[in-house]
Amino acid sequence: MRYAILPVTPFEQNCTVFWCEVTGEAVVLDPGGEIPRIRAFLAEERLKLAAILVTHGHIDHVGGVADLLEVARVPVWGPQAADRFWIEQLPVQSRMFGFAEARVFEPERWLEEGDTVSFGRETLNVLHCPGHTPGHVVFYHPGVKLLHAGDVLFKGSVGRTDFPQGNTAALLRSIKEKIFPLGDEFSVIAGHGPMTTLGDERRFNPFVGESGG
Repeated sequence: MRYAILPVTPFEQNCTVFWCEVTGEAVVLDPGGEIPRIRAFLAEERLKLAAILVTHGHIDHVGGVADLLEVARVPVWGPQAADRFWIEQLPVQSRMFGFAEARVFEPERWLEEGDTVSFGRETLNVLHCPGHTPGHVVFYHPGVKLLHAGDVLFKGSVGRTDFPQGNTAALLRSIKEKIFPLGDEFSVIAGHGPMTTLGDERRFNPFVGESGG
């Protein structure tokens, strides 16, 4: 499996494309905006979009989903259903954060802990990791040791919990009890900022690591 990170929106949100090298089928994770740029990348790499994956319902992660659906007509998988209220409030989020008005969409599949999603010959596993939002999910590929963490875990930091239905205790449990056990060797694509590894975050992250969490 290959991947590319395309930071989008004024919040520099890491929209990510995963694709199967054998079939050319791809998924786009968290298309928060700049849909022409995302489509241009798919075209340049000669990829066929199979699905849109969503970690959670904040606008910088899902603001472009409806626009991409207009031209791609593929299923949307995720987040977990507790984030429905965030998706239903996308027009309100648009005004609150100064985005062009984003439209509400309906996922074809709300995801749960233990689900899998497949494209081409690749499969991603799903963990439900509440805290930043109640319905946040993360996606990981055991074979290539890669985690797409959304806004749960960052290099040297963790997700905010001061939004509606955020929960600090739940966030820390999600990281320590679900994500860290995947293994130190996992590379991490965060929702914003640079990549990291679970080993580095377990050892050095001041919020959840051995050095201070």
